[in-house]
Amino acid sequence: MRRVASILLLFGALLCWATPVFAQGADTTTPANMRHWVAITAGFAMAIASGLCGLGQARAVASAAEAMARNPAAAASIRFALIVGLALIESLALYTLLIIFLKVE
Repeated sequence: MRRVASILLLFGALLCWATPVFAQGADTTTPANMRHWVAITAGFAMAIASGLCGLGQARAVASAAEAMARNPAAAASIRFALIVGLALIESLALYTLLIIFLKVE
């Protein structure tokens, strides 16, 4: 059993190392009719990121409110964890926006 596992692991490692051999060079010319798709795709990416961030923030606030209602003595630590969590969730949308501004010409 150990021999079979080591052979499979070796085979997997060889596949991972061989993958760059089949990579193609990047096409440096982008046709003018394809550039509008970049902006459309960026809009969809921002919409998805913002929507999911909104859902995550709603769940975090709901859970924090429930936790504070169950244990009012721990409200300060729950509030601190909530603010840190909301900042991290919001940073996802800001990073998406930053990438869009860098990528869309």
